[in-house]
Amino acid sequence: MQPQRPWSGQGFYGRHERWLQHLSEGEVAVVVPREVLVDWTPKDATREARIIGLDEFEDLFRTFRHTAWRLETRRRYASDEETDTYRQFTETGAAEWDPDEPYCELIRSQTAQGKRVERVRIVDQPPTTGQLYLLDNARRNSALGEDIRNLHRSEADRLQLPGEDYWLFDSRLVARLRFDDDDQLVDVEVITEPSEVVRYSVVRDAAWHHAVPYEEFAAELGE
Repeated sequence: MQPQRPWSGQGFYGRHERWLQHLSEGEVAVVVPREVLVDWTPKDATREARIIGLDEFEDLFRTFRHTAWRLETRRRYASDEETDTYRQFTETGAAEWDPDEPYCELIRSQTAQGKRVERVRIVDQPPTTGQLYLLDNARRNSALGEDIRNLHRSEADRLQLPGEDYWLFDSRLVARLRFDDDDQLVDVEVITEPSEVVRYSVVRDAAWHHAVPYEEFAAELGE
């Protein structure tokens, strides 16, 4: 009787034959348990939620090394509506943005070091007031070095993008923003489990590929 190759038929070999055919003589395939792969990220082997407050969340913008990427999916952010700039925007259609706020100084210092800060904002048809406000806000944040793009919600639905609102730092850590029923940000869930980080990274790649620069998007809306 001829010995069978390991994981034959519809098992491991059948599913991975196109990769295994490149093994050299004397090399063997090794199955690496999922838990071992956590070395490239913080040591979370399972998706156990770690909730952080807004102060610790703010520190993530000081400590990221390469990239900070945001997906904004909500129709409104209650905290925006409490600002003077939102009042100005609803009254006049434009806001006077302060380029020297602490957030601005922080992001400006980070992008000056060559770090990337990027966003994709999902916009309804027609846009909500809050979404138009953020489109106006993009003028200021772009001047800080951010790259901001927009995507129609119909396109996001076609791409099956999730409704989650999150930041992805260095493709290693996800900060998922959690809101209450009044659209107020209450806390942030930190996710470092590798397969989950990969999932959010795939969403980023799809959203970024199809989104358009905010200037082009605003021109299409006639803003």
